[in-house]
Amino acid sequence: MPPTAPAFLRPPVSPSAALAFARSQVASGFRRIVSGDPTGAPEWVRQMADGTDAGYFGPGSAAWAVHGALPTLVGGVRALLMQAMHPAALAGVMQHSRYEADALGRLAGTTQWLTVVTFGDRAQADRECARVRGLHRRVSGTYESADGPAAYTAMDPDLLRWVHVAFTDSFLATHQVWGGPIPGGPDAYVREWATAGELVGVVDPPRSVAQLREQLDGYAPILRGDQATAQTVAFIRNAPLPLAARPAYAGLFAGAVSTLTEPHRQLLGLGPVPMAISRPVVAALLGTLSLALGPASPSQQAAFNRVSRLADGDPSGETPEFDGDAPGMSRV
Repeated sequence: MPPTAPAFLRPPVSPSAALAFARSQVASGFRRIVSGDPTGAPEWVRQMADGTDAGYFGPGSAAWAVHGALPTLVGGVRALLMQAMHPAALAGVMQHSRYEADALGRLAGTTQWLTVVTFGDRAQADRECARVRGLHRRVSGTYESADGPAAYTAMDPDLLRWVHVAFTDSFLATHQVWGGPIPGGPDAYVREWATAGELVGVVDPPRSVAQLREQLDGYAPILRGDQATAQTVAFIRNAPLPLAARPAYAGLFAGAVSTLTEPHRQLLGLGPVPMAISRPVVAALLGTLSLALGPASPSQQAAFNRVSRLADGDPSGETPEFDGDAPGMSRV
């Protein structure tokens, strides 16, 4: 094998080639983190190209618009902070989750559920929700309530509804700040995502923004900020990400905090983060990531291919390339 030529004799790398390489490295690293798969495209992503229908939502839906956009990165952090205020929900995470030992694995599991339910066909979404319900059936224990030790189970309808409304409120709030238009408006997103809640056992999920606010307010007497909450917030703030990803994550965390209400920030022990500061910082971060990831993630491209194939009535036909929003947390 001939020796490698000295650096000064090698042809220079063009700026465009260097930029393309950097973008590919960022994109592959991002997808490896959120999917938990070394390739960044696990089998469940590839399966989205198969199926017999457009899924529970489909192109043009509010769910596709919200979960297909990068503000889901901020919404996911916010949802974790919200859940830390409910003592039973937090006990379930701390007693049964591998969040400290394998935080990225838990992220990958959540990403899988969100992505499959949003972009998969109905059969794939049903299987994924059955997997989640199976996990929930094994989660039970006790926690310290205001009246002493109390029992909890992840299948409790009130607890399931809290997780659902915290998720819905977080993804909607962050999308309204950093995302684009929502087909049908915010009410359409809340109404559509109620279907996902019902698929995992939520009873009477909110179907409008007004109902979402009403149900969130109803949990106010239950929520609290204690030592366990502070411990969880500290872990979320300093998530065990690769070193290169930590500065960007700090910006996303600040953005998530800036969208919380003042009462919730107080319970979480978090000070105010002015939106005037966080908004442009997060927008710049998401814009940079958008350039690296491109217009379509593997999951969204697979879903679009499936829908186009079904619309054409040709199971093996070629489908056009998707030209939509940049992929977000849910969009590996």
